[in-house]
Amino acid sequence: MAKIEILVGTTLGSAEYVADELADQLSEIGHEANIHLTPNLDDLDLNSLWIIASSTHGAGDLPDNIVPFLTQIQTLKPDLSATKFAVCAIGDSSYDTFCQGPEKLVEQLSLCGAQVFVDKIQIDIQYDHIPEEAAIAWLTCWQDQL
Repeated sequence: MAKIEILVGTTLGSAEYVADELADQLSEIGHEANIHLTPNLDDLDLNSLWIIASSTHGAGDLPDNIVPFLTQIQTLKPDLSATKFAVCAIGDSSYDTFCQGPEKLVEQLSLCGAQVFVDKIQIDIQYDHIPEEAAIAWLTCWQDQL
């Protein structure tokens, strides 16, 4: 059984719904999944897998609820060499900043030594009207690696 931290960046709720579905799926197969709507380093297990479920807000920005976490990572520069992460980005391809918000967090995590666990998914709400379905299909492809 793996411990998985799900970090949520959401403005309108889509990423939160995705996080809920991912957590349910992970729990069903025996893993411990914790959802963090206001992620904070003090609340996270640095030795676990972090799934970042985040939308893009404005002109390629992270949603407001996860910006303090990005600032915390930038300021503290923690050793994340034992941390693995996966990204589930949600966006709208009609914008030229499609799914760019989570990339800011990915960059900082990588600078602190965190390792990518699996290829990210970029869910386009223009085509995937129910983003939870695309996220579960993505998780199903790699959940046996946990």
